[in-house]
Amino acid sequence: MRVSMEQAGERFEELVERAERGEPVIITRDGQDAIALRPVETNDRRHELTLEERRAIIKDIMAKAPPPVPGEPLADRSHDFLYDENGLPA
Repeated sequence: MRVSMEQAGERFEELVERAERGEPVIITRDGQDAIALRPVETNDRRHELTLEERRAIIKDIMAKAPPPVPGEPLADRSHDFLYDENGLPA
């Protein structure tokens, strides 16, 4: 669909809705194509990744992590100093 700047101003909401549905919308100035309306493409790929792909990514990240330092507490136990031997706040 091609519309002039004047028409676009009067029908902007309709044009946006059409573009969101995937219809090509071109706005012209002095009879020449000026801009195209199109929906924004998101970078959110979480919904596109399969479970196996997510697991592979996590495995890769974990493989790149440095190994634990001997004698240093592990991160998964870093909260221990907050509690006594009975599990109560220290």
